[in-house]
Amino acid sequence: TLLGRVANNRVDLSHELDWTPEQISGWKKIHFVACGTSHYATMVAARIMEEVGNFEIRTEVASEYRYRNIPIGPDTLAVFVSQSGETADTLHAARLAKARGAKCIVVTNVRGSTIHREVGEALITPAGPEIGVAATKTFMAQITVLTLLGLYLSKLKNELSPETEQRIVSALMDIPAKLASILGKEKEIEAVARNFADARGFFFIGRGLAYPPALEGALKLKEISYLHAEAYPAGEMKHGPIALLDKELPVVALVPKNDLWEKTISNIEESMARNSPIIALATEGDTEIEHYSKNVIFTPETEPELFPFIAVVPLQLFAYYIARQRGCDIDMPRNLAKSVTVE
Repeated sequence: TLLGRVANNRVDLSHELDWTPEQISGWKKIHFVACGTSHYATMVAARIMEEVGNFEIRTEVASEYRYRNIPIGPDTLAVFVSQSGETADTLHAARLAKARGAKCIVVTNVRGSTIHREVGEALITPAGPEIGVAATKTFMAQITVLTLLGLYLSKLKNELSPETEQRIVSALMDIPAKLASILGKEKEIEAVARNFADARGFFFIGRGLAYPPALEGALKLKEISYLHAEAYPAGEMKHGPIALLDKELPVVALVPKNDLWEKTISNIEESMARNSPIIALATEGDTEIEHYSKNVIFTPETEPELFPFIAVVPLQLFAYYIARQRGCDIDMPRNLAKSVTVE
């Protein structure tokens, strides 16, 4: 996914996107439109772009986007994300935006797919075929491409400093090695999952860039283990969901060591006070987290903007081992299809 798109810690998409700074200056709004896992990937991208650039961004579920009276026009860059390129709701949303004069681009894993042919301009995620119905590696490819897109747009707008670009791209290049270290902890993740395979459900919580991978972690658990799982911004727990907490409802807390750590710890303490078991996804070297949870999955340290890259794989493994413990069909979960071609 990175090959040919980065060199010397710089992003260059000019061979795929024939855009100029003058053209980009006319785009006042950016709309990310997708469904399911792809929608959560766009939420990662939007938050990274908010960190490094000055954009007005909205992330929209495709099945809602096409039925709302959202201002769309020539001042809009609309980015449609679909793994298969055949997702009906995303395809119809793209047709709507194109008809209203928006500049449209698609991010897809399938070159020549329907949405690619109709939209034209595309960034391909060369992840290869994904056999399982639940998206895993394609999510990683999507957030990689979308991060590069965000950096490239920021650079063309002259909003991205060379130092920030080098820092993030260098960290992106290090992600594969960090993921390999997580895979080396597979047995530890399996042991945590085994402790909770009989739970009646799960809450996932996170703040900032920890929230989108919390959503994706909850979705993976629902898809392949058939357990109820919901994700919330950690600060929203007290606005209703906390009423459900008890000793039988574990809370999976994404708590990277960043400037929101203390806030998330406060939400963990709220959950502990209601007797909910805590499963913590924390940064290696965080010696304090074990005061709050006996079930900790440690992840390598990375740049704050790239935490979702590090968080999603252990959450996928957690869902996988719970599903396996429950005897579920992991590759072909019930009621789901790899390509959703109906509305």
